[in-house]
Amino acid sequence: MSNSLQGESGRCVPWGELAGRRIFLTGGTGFFGCNLLEAYTRAWEREGLGGGISVLARNPAAFRSKAPYLASHPGVEIIEGDLGEGTDFGDASWDLVIHAAVEYGEPLDLLERNLQVTRRVLELARIWGASRVLFTSSGAVYGPQPASLSHIDEDYSGAPPLASSSAYGEAKRVSELLGMLHGERHGYAFLIARGFAFLGPWLLMDGFSAAGNFIGDALAGRPIHVKGDGRPFRSYLHGEDLADWLWTILLRGVHGRPYNVGSGEAICIADLARRVRDILAPELEVRVALTPGDDLPPRYVPSVERARQELGLEARIGLDEAIQRTADWNREQLRAVSRLS
Repeated sequence: MSNSLQGESGRCVPWGELAGRRIFLTGGTGFFGCNLLEAYTRAWEREGLGGGISVLARNPAAFRSKAPYLASHPGVEIIEGDLGEGTDFGDASWDLVIHAAVEYGEPLDLLERNLQVTRRVLELARIWGASRVLFTSSGAVYGPQPASLSHIDEDYSGAPPLASSSAYGEAKRVSELLGMLHGERHGYAFLIARGFAFLGPWLLMDGFSAAGNFIGDALAGRPIHVKGDGRPFRSYLHGEDLADWLWTILLRGVHGRPYNVGSGEAICIADLARRVRDILAPELEVRVALTPGDDLPPRYVPSVERARQELGLEARIGLDEAIQRTADWNREQLRAVSRLS
């Protein structure tokens, strides 16, 4: 069995270090979780890993319906439960923990429930004697990125403003500190991955992602709508790269040292809409709702130099390919639904 998977970009994902190990995953049914499982199950088969990954799900039947090939994989175990409700895991234990679950709701509920669930995960890690815990945080911990700052790095000292709209970012920021301190007290490594924006399998075509909404418009053959003035800058990492970055951070990251996870290739939202149009449906119109202003446009673009320099991570899949792959995956999903109906 090889000790690593050599990617096209030259970076290595140390899959061999997972051989025989038991992994516990929260948020396994979401975008991060499904992409993590996609990568893990392929490596499980290719590398003969043994061990397995246990996915906590409130509704296992819904997950089996959403991703039957992941839920039925021999390396995947589905556990029904809710950390917010104090699920009892009996005498079971896991050596590696990935906390990728996110709780949504009104600002106060969002803040309190996310912290409650994070505390529960950390306490379970202590009880199980876990050696490493990966927390999927967010670029929201930085607060608004200064428009004059092209790429935001992990040492930026800003923070979300004191406002109800900051509940998500503050929940992630406090969870990072809580996990770092808890890990230091109880002797495990707490790894922090700050996610930005993404494309790829499992991305909703009618959700919060502008890129997903644009692709959804293109696949439906309708005009591609830009809701604002199209000037904000974003960057997009494909889900396959996301998963490889997260697995590498879990295994090779440094305790309490956050790593930005995303692409450093910035593009404004209007140009992204045009790029989606040009790749998927050149005949469609791009409609920008508002007239652009003349001030500096807002940005949400990470510096990924730390991940590159310290962990050897690169974005292997470029933006154009990421758009095409995301569209192809969703077309196949639509065909599968059509075959079943």
